[in-house]
Amino acid sequence: MKHFLTSLLIHFGALSSLAQHEIPAILPLRDRAVLQEQILEERLRTLLPTLMRRHGVGTWVLIAREYNEDPILETMLPSTWLAARRRTVLVVHDRGEPQGLECLAVARYDVGQQFKSAWQPEAEPDQWKRLVKLIEERQPGKIAVNVSGQYAHADGLTHSEYEAFMKALPSELRASVVSAEPLAVSWLETRTPREVALYEPICRIAHQIIAEGFSEKVIQPGTTTTEDVVWWYREKIAALKLDTWFHPTVDVQRPDPASREAQRTFDRKPAPDVIQPGDLVHVDFGITYLRLNTDTQELAYVLKPGETDAPDYLKKALAVGNRLQDILTSNFKAGRSGNQILAMSLAQARKEGIAGQIYTHPVGYHGHAAGPAIGMWDMQGGVPGNGEYLLNENTAYAIELNARVALPEWNNQEVRIMLEEQGIFSNGRVHYVDGRQRTLLVIPRQAGHLGR
Repeated sequence: MKHFLTSLLIHFGALSSLAQHEIPAILPLRDRAVLQEQILEERLRTLLPTLMRRHGVGTWVLIAREYNEDPILETMLPSTWLAARRRTVLVVHDRGEPQGLECLAVARYDVGQQFKSAWQPEAEPDQWKRLVKLIEERQPGKIAVNVSGQYAHADGLTHSEYEAFMKALPSELRASVVSAEPLAVSWLETRTPREVALYEPICRIAHQIIAEGFSEKVIQPGTTTTEDVVWWYREKIAALKLDTWFHPTVDVQRPDPASREAQRTFDRKPAPDVIQPGDLVHVDFGITYLRLNTDTQELAYVLKPGETDAPDYLKKALAVGNRLQDILTSNFKAGRSGNQILAMSLAQARKEGIAGQIYTHPVGYHGHAAGPAIGMWDMQGGVPGNGEYLLNENTAYAIELNARVALPEWNNQEVRIMLEEQGIFSNGRVHYVDGRQRTLLVIPRQAGHLGR
């Protein structure tokens, strides 16, 4: 196992020397499974004890039935389990220092390498009675279960399973049952050093797929439609044996007052269109790899005959979007709420004359992940609930926003610079994973236009 880990680290470390136009090597499914097991073991051993003690939880009980998955339990299943089986019950009990966590499965068999079977149906046919016996033996204090009115990620315990569990518990233990929401959100949002390192090649894969789709290999101006590019992205993801957590979007803006693309609200899909010379093309795109998700938006310009680069006025518009990113990330500070960061950033943007919207969200095991919401496109005054959650260290975000810029060259029509890049917040600052777009991609590609 140690030799395998060393080879993986060499494999991913070598990615930094790749030319930026190359897609990093993607691990075979078997190697992915081994790596995912290592990450889970590391998280359970080094991260979860700290989180349980931070939130004062003695025992965490996770319950799910096949075909009705708990979002948290899914992150703890072994890599070869694609779903819960029958009723899957996991129990994580903190024995304190130096013993650490005890991870049990109230199941006939072990659940992977970490959760050892603690139920023999022949001896005790009732699964609930066995679960209660295990809890009584450990006298855990708080018993946390996944119920939450705020985060869907932390609300995976179904009503019927909750009722059955509470009915099985003796009355003196029912008062100890609490929502696992704070612990569940911390588990989902916190990235380990290994996961942070892995995010770079994952984001590079996403960036290079975007760049390939926004090239002459895929787009022939006057012929290719935005829907053609959308489905090319879907096919490319499938060909690489990757997954996506949402259907991509591709749209265009051009100097045509009738299009009004910059005014389209995000609850309406852009109409399919033929991509033309002079268009500013935009994509919203994400992949899932090694249980981590990306969420990226980038821009490309389609060269007109005789052009070798995007016009300066579009480059300057992109710079406005980059400046709005800088304003936002400069306000990231541990202990601030998402709503505070949003308000401070929008106030600074207005002071600098930038018209924009901010709708940044956590990313990780889910694309729209648990943690502080920093605006939503239709909630620029703050987000109830999720927006009050406080920013923590070692967390990942999709830095998502747009800046609207009036272009005299387009008869003062606005262009909307829509950007989204992965950022890690650690050591008091945000750093972009595999960089961010500072240069417009151009179609057809010219030397030096890689978009980073």
